[in-house]
Amino acid sequence: MSTIVPRYLVAFHPKRVSHHFVDVLVIGGGIAGLRATMALDPRLSTLVVSKDQLQESNSAYAQGGIAGVLGADDKFENHVEDTLVAGAGLCDREVVEMVVREAPGHIRQLIEWGTSFDELEGELLLGREGGHSHNRIVHALGDATGQEIMRAMIARARDVLKAQIWQNTFTIDLLTSDDRCRGALVWNERHGKTFVWAKQTILATGGAGQIFRETTNPPVATGDGHAAAFRAGAELADMEFMQFHPTVLYIAGSSRSLISEAVRGEGAILVNVLGHRFMPDYDSRGELAPRDVVSQAIADQMEKTKHSCVYLDLSHLGAEKMRARFPGIAQRCREFGLDIAVDRIPVRPGAHYMIGGVKVDLDGRTTLDGLFAAGEVTSSGLHGANRLASNSLLEGLVYGARAGEAASAAALAMPDSYQAIPLENAPVAPATEHLDLQDVRNALKSLVWRAAGVRRNGDGLRDAAKSIEQWQRYALAQQFSDPAGWELQNMLTVARVLIGAALRREESRGVHLRSDFPEQDDVHWQVRLGDRRIE
Repeated sequence: MSTIVPRYLVAFHPKRVSHHFVDVLVIGGGIAGLRATMALDPRLSTLVVSKDQLQESNSAYAQGGIAGVLGADDKFENHVEDTLVAGAGLCDREVVEMVVREAPGHIRQLIEWGTSFDELEGELLLGREGGHSHNRIVHALGDATGQEIMRAMIARARDVLKAQIWQNTFTIDLLTSDDRCRGALVWNERHGKTFVWAKQTILATGGAGQIFRETTNPPVATGDGHAAAFRAGAELADMEFMQFHPTVLYIAGSSRSLISEAVRGEGAILVNVLGHRFMPDYDSRGELAPRDVVSQAIADQMEKTKHSCVYLDLSHLGAEKMRARFPGIAQRCREFGLDIAVDRIPVRPGAHYMIGGVKVDLDGRTTLDGLFAAGEVTSSGLHGANRLASNSLLEGLVYGARAGEAASAAALAMPDSYQAIPLENAPVAPATEHLDLQDVRNALKSLVWRAAGVRRNGDGLRDAAKSIEQWQRYALAQQFSDPAGWELQNMLTVARVLIGAALRREESRGVHLRSDFPEQDDVHWQVRLGDRRIE
């Protein structure tokens, strides 16, 4: 794979940039970043850098819940097996065992910290979602689990831990010297660029859904952490595996909104434009089949009926119950004149969760010394080739805690000797006036959706790679002065890595469906693919 990857996205002169020194730098203010912060030793100085307001992470928008073995009829072995089955042969069993067994403790800890999960008669209300064999999903506020968890965690981080938090601060690049991460170069509108030097750095920047035209992700999810780690030389893995959520509200011309999998867990059915319930034709589990199966079935139905979407039908489930169970979804649908208890909801798949990311071990260590990572920016081996529903917030908690503890121990073991290391940066050209950032961004998103969406093939992927490389030639070598340009460079980098990984995997597995290689090939491809920075 050939591509252009600048070592740093901006030109800088160290004497003209301010410097800040901390023991641990946490990049990202979602569930993984805040949980990592809570695990740090209070003797250490800590800085949390958030690209936007803390409430704007993927975590805060999560409608689904957290999976954990909490019911009397459930066992750890059941949750493990469900995760392994969904992962289509690529899960790391040791990782799965560890995360599943630590799940109940983390859920109870969230309750101790003030998270209010939904209850029934004084007991946690446990739901079921696609791929799960038992009721084990805890939700909050019906369909606003992430929002409630983040409310409680942000309050704890600010009021109890007194954490230093820089919001609305863009992380331009990781700083490296002697094959070690030394912190990051960050920017905000008020103070400009700042070198943040740190003994240990924890990357928790979330996902990359914005490289696709159709996505559930908020605008901040542009793959900044993936791209920065790639440029710094950390290994990325499983980048071909983007999970598509099967049911995204489809209203032409509007932004996309997630219709939680819990809706199908409550008994909603999927019908095509002709009114035919089609999921039993594809899988015996019907609407509760794993997300890859449902997404591919919907894509097939859209093609067969020549219609832009399919429909979710809740009309048989009881009007008041559905409106009370899913207040956020009901409100969003009302904005478009839809009553979820009566009207069929138009849905289609959209990019939802980036399974691939920075490769980490059991304690969140990356392949770059001094850099830890947690959450959606990582590839831990938990999800394999397809994430089991409601295992993502769980992963952020477990790996956030583990990365925080490991980074804390490493920082405590280092002497309190700070020195700004001289940095070199290859010359870059100033941004040209004729480069329309929004136009390139829109073209990239449409291209990636067409070439690397639910269905892919070699010809489409190769053509996409050529187009992206052409954009990279003039976009990656330029110097920008604000997040719009840096985001575009990051999106181009992540898109090219994803396309390259999708081309190499010549089989269909989990979320990855190659129409020219439609079968799963365990003989040649039951392996995880990695990428390192191209020199």
